[in-house]
Amino acid sequence: MDYAELLTNPGEAGIFLSPPDAEALDAAADRAGLERWRVDLGAARNKADIMSAFQHALGLADGFGANWDALYDVLADRALETPAGVALTLGGCGALAREDGDDFEQLLEVLDSVAESSYDEDIPFWVFIEGVDADEFDLPVLGEE
Repeated sequence: MDYAELLTNPGEAGIFLSPPDAEALDAAADRAGLERWRVDLGAARNKADIMSAFQHALGLADGFGANWDALYDVLADRALETPAGVALTLGGCGALAREDGDDFEQLLEVLDSVAESSYDEDIPFWVFIEGVDADEFDLPVLGEE
């Protein structure tokens, strides 16, 4: 599947499991001009670990509030600075989802809110989740109906 056209559509953006052909997705994101962010959550087991992973991966200032509201604010603000759109990949989510499903669900809610606010500004904000079961969190796989 060629994802490039799809990735430029803010109305289609949101949270998805990474598709099996992740390399094609990466290439399409590059062709579409999306800014690509990757946060490795492989070592994350709770909210504090999630915040630390985002702070490290995205180079957030030491004064980053490390709470859900602060995470929303910084991601929404950065999305506004990238009018072509954002493709955020969350790697290694399996252990976090198993060990602290509540914080993982809260993270998904924050990211969904960022995607919605980005849509309001006509900016596609994509989130691709790696390492979790589609059925457990009711997440679609990009390109599958």
